[in-house]
Amino acid sequence: MMEHVIIGIDTGKTSAIACIDLYGNIKKLHTAKSSGIPWFVEKIRESGIPVVISSDKKKSQDTVRKLASIFNCVLFAPKEDIPVWKKNAELAMYKVNSIHERDALSAAKAAYNRYANKLWQAERLAKLSNADPDSVKAMVIRRYSVYEAVNKKDRVNRFFKK
Repeated sequence: MMEHVIIGIDTGKTSAIACIDLYGNIKKLHTAKSSGIPWFVEKIRESGIPVVISSDKKKSQDTVRKLASIFNCVLFAPKEDIPVWKKNAELAMYKVNSIHERDALSAAKAAYNRYANKLWQAERLAKLSNADPDSVKAMVIRRYSVYEAVNKKDRVNRFFKK
């Protein structure tokens, strides 16, 4: 079974996708020149079941909004554009091959950080309730309360399997 993931997107002449799991671990980084929606869709499908599609810009690009719609995901955009100095400081420990991968990873990490406390709480309660932590976390991101997500575990598993 594929796991739920958070996807960071950087669009432009060179585009990039960063995929992280719901623990904040980097799963995949992809870069391509002159890519369009079909390339993004293919790479996202290879990465897992997206729960969040994110951007590093306050005003999400059309491509990011379309991808969130295609995958029925939560769209994340920071309150302000993430400055380059902050991206460089926060991602210094990771090996990225380009500024495009850096921007995509920064977007994914910002989205993860937005939900991190709830995800930790969801995981702890899911384990106590013998529910699938991955599915419970995915529901919490989709605005279910932790209690609702844990107590609807049968529905969760059917809802998120693809």
